[in-house]
Amino acid sequence: MGEAGRTEDGRGRLGNVLSGLAVAVGCVLFLGGFAWGALVYKPYTVPSDSMTPSINAGDRVLAQRISGDEVRRGDVVVFTDEVWGAMPMVKRVVGVGGDKVVCCDRESRLTVNGQPLEEPYLHSRDGAGSEQFSAAVPQGELFLLGDERRTSVDSRKHLGDSSHGTVPVSRVDARVDAVAWPVGGVLERPTSFASLPGGVSQPGPVRLVVTAVVAGVVLIFGGAAYGPLARMTGRRKVRA
Repeated sequence: MGEAGRTEDGRGRLGNVLSGLAVAVGCVLFLGGFAWGALVYKPYTVPSDSMTPSINAGDRVLAQRISGDEVRRGDVVVFTDEVWGAMPMVKRVVGVGGDKVVCCDRESRLTVNGQPLEEPYLHSRDGAGSEQFSAAVPQGELFLLGDERRTSVDSRKHLGDSSHGTVPVSRVDARVDAVAWPVGGVLERPTSFASLPGGVSQPGPVRLVVTAVVAGVVLIFGGAAYGPLARMTGRRKVRA
């Protein structure tokens, strides 16, 4: 490109336009991604180790704002129930209204409506079969267990109280989609629940939100870096 095609600081006019466009689009993606995420997700800090190894104590998670009616077996949910305590808790849904949850079969597997479940998120099957119980889940209620079955205070510990160990779906605030910090990625839905009526839920738009934010950052920095790089290249050409 000739001198007429360059601005006074050595950057090409087309380069200026493209770098400005990249920054503008980057800002839209970055801010739009954050705004979208804020509308759909709520951040929570997990208070205990009852969900290890899936989620550790102190992890920061992103939980999608949903109605309790949208909850499926296998979901990890955030809920608040006065019987369990005044603070938000995080547990996994293993039974919904009408289910019969039993622990355990001869292979130490939890069963739901007579179907044994493979639970790869547990440390070991010994944790699944540490306590024998049988629970019928009332309609509109959820049976919740921690992944760390040996120490989790969950539906098993409340079987004898007035709630019969279950939590109303109306107490659910959100469904955990991903561990944000330390970065742990999207929580996969357990396939063992897929064959039960209602199947499993699908993750929310967390991947799209993260992609938009990351793409925005790349475009902003890439567009902003064009000017200094162009000036540096121009000076080298002049010296040469």
